[in-house]
Amino acid sequence: MSNTIDGSSGIASLNLAELGPNTSLQLMFAALQLEMAETAKTQAMDRMDSIAKCQEEQKHVSQLLNEARQAKADAKAKDCCTPMSSDMIEYMDKNNLAYDKAGGDYIHTEEEWDVAITALESHLEQLGTSTQQEMVYVQDFMGQYNSYLQGANTQIANSNQTLTSLAKGM
Repeated sequence: MSNTIDGSSGIASLNLAELGPNTSLQLMFAALQLEMAETAKTQAMDRMDSIAKCQEEQKHVSQLLNEARQAKADAKAKDCCTPMSSDMIEYMDKNNLAYDKAGGDYIHTEEEWDVAITALESHLEQLGTSTQQEMVYVQDFMGQYNSYLQGANTQIANSNQTLTSLAKGM
């Protein structure tokens, strides 16, 4: 029987192939619980990566939103128009966000900036909602991980108790 520590996860791992045919059902169940714990951990880690990417995008959208608000203020102060940056154009086109395209240029009046600002605000809110949902998934997977790990530990303890009882009886 192999009861080693997996360096990446810090949990004991039992390999079913190494357990052999005479292994107790308790240890086999513990091994399955550990495999399920590892799966839940992997899923949680994937979701955390997704959250990190979404937070980076939120930061970028916030910067674009600040840029748009400043451009609107500048357009109002000058009683004129201000240009949209190429970064903003690229992001908004990539994400199908609305902005005023009248005149075929990227120069906007104060009122035209309102369209872009509203689209960016809505998109930022959507990203925030998505991040919150991903966090709920992470909590769920971590709960599963803890449950499976506790189940494995219980089964290993039960198996040890059974073996101890058998050894005392001999």
